[in-house]
Amino acid sequence: MAVQDAALEPPLLRFSAAKRIAAEALGTALLVAVVVGSGTMAEHLSLGNAGLALLANAIATGAALIVLIVILGPISGAHFNPVVSAAFALRGELAWPTFGAFTIAQVIGACCGSILANGMFGLPLFQVSTHVRAGLPQGVSEAVATFGLILAILGSLRFRPAFTPVCVGLYITAAYWFTASTSFANPAVTLARTLTDTFAGIAPASAPLFIIAQIIGMGAALGTATWLLKEETPAA
Repeated sequence: MAVQDAALEPPLLRFSAAKRIAAEALGTALLVAVVVGSGTMAEHLSLGNAGLALLANAIATGAALIVLIVILGPISGAHFNPVVSAAFALRGELAWPTFGAFTIAQVIGACCGSILANGMFGLPLFQVSTHVRAGLPQGVSEAVATFGLILAILGSLRFRPAFTPVCVGLYITAAYWFTASTSFANPAVTLARTLTDTFAGIAPASAPLFIIAQIIGMGAALGTATWLLKEETPAA
C-alpha cells in the first residue's frame, strides 16, 4: 500500500513481473483477512461494545499493514490498493499495464482474503453483506480517508521513506476513528467486504459510493501532493 520504487534500492528490478503481481495479490489477501477476521473476533469478544470492537479492529489492521509493507514492499511496492497503484501510474512511476495487472491481482486477492476470514471463523465462505453504509457523510468520509492515505504515502516517501510502513499503519489506525465510514480507502477492500456479513462488511449497494469517493480522494491528494511536495528554487 505504500512503498514505491523510489524508496528502494535497486528499484524493484530484482523481481519478475509474476512475483510482483503475486506479492500484490498475497498482500491484499492477508490485509483483508486481517480486517475481516479481527472484526469478527472483536465482535465476538467485545460483548456488544462497538467501540471496543472498532478499537481492536483498527489496531490489528494498522499493525498488519506495517508488517505487510515491510516484507512485501521490496518486491512490488506494497500498494495493496488500486487507487494507490493509480496514483503512481498517474505520476509516471508505474507502467499502465502493470497498474492493470496489479489492480486485477488486488481485487482477486482481496476477495480471497474475505472468503478465508469467513472460513477461519466457521462461517459460510460466500456471503453477501447486509451492512448498509450509505449517505453523504459516508462518501465524504471515504474521500477524506483516501486523500489522507495518498498524502501520507507520497509525503513519507518524499521525506522519510524508511518510515513509510509505520506512517501508513498509523494513519489507517487513526482514520478508523476520525471518519464516519471507518476508512476503507481502498476499492479492492471495499468489493471484498461485500462478501462477508460480519462486523467489517458493507452491502453491495453501498460499495459504488465508497469507490467513487475513494477515486475522488485520490485525485485530490495527487494534485495537492504534486504542488505541495515540490521544492521551489530560491529567488536569486
